[in-house]
Amino acid sequence: MDIYSRHIKRLTQELAGLPGVGAKSAQRLAFYIVNMPEAKAFSLAEAIKEAKENTRLCKECFCLTDQETCPVCADSKRDHSTIMVVEETRDMAAYEKTGKYEGVYHVLHGAISPMTGVGPEDIKLKELMERLSQNDIKEVIIATNSSLEGETTAMYISRLLKPVGIVTTRIASGVPVGGDLEYIDEVTLLRALEGRTRIGE
Repeated sequence: MDIYSRHIKRLTQELAGLPGVGAKSAQRLAFYIVNMPEAKAFSLAEAIKEAKENTRLCKECFCLTDQETCPVCADSKRDHSTIMVVEETRDMAAYEKTGKYEGVYHVLHGAISPMTGVGPEDIKLKELMERLSQNDIKEVIIATNSSLEGETTAMYISRLLKPVGIVTTRIASGVPVGGDLEYIDEVTLLRALEGRTRIGE
């Protein structure tokens, strides 16, 4: 016998499908949402709907944006000859918080992971190579996470770029092994960027 209504049960199940949300947290959130003032609950639902309907990939760097071209790529003051390669848009956002990086980005939307069946063709690597062939790029900074998948992806990219002759660097080990960029403070990220080393030689 279900103690709660099927609507609360469904809401709990949907919330439990979010990353980092367990069954108990999902149930707590479901009850919180149901008990919210109607206007606030509907505003939350509308915000989710609008974000889903209006978010797209930037045609240049493939970050999540609501414009055809994101603000970073559209900024003529940025150094478009330097591209930082990151796994996700949130990693790009982490570096933007430092306020010190003046180049542009390329978002892969994942990392190579043979264990989970994610290969080079499943992330935005082909698009990166096309972008490099069409623009005058002086440096590619690989800023994938310091995980096994991130390191695998970094080495794969460095091998791809070696014949092209573009300077390829890797952010320094100021970023802890296994750490996700989005959770790391701005000072550590900046030191990692400044201490990047050349790879693929």
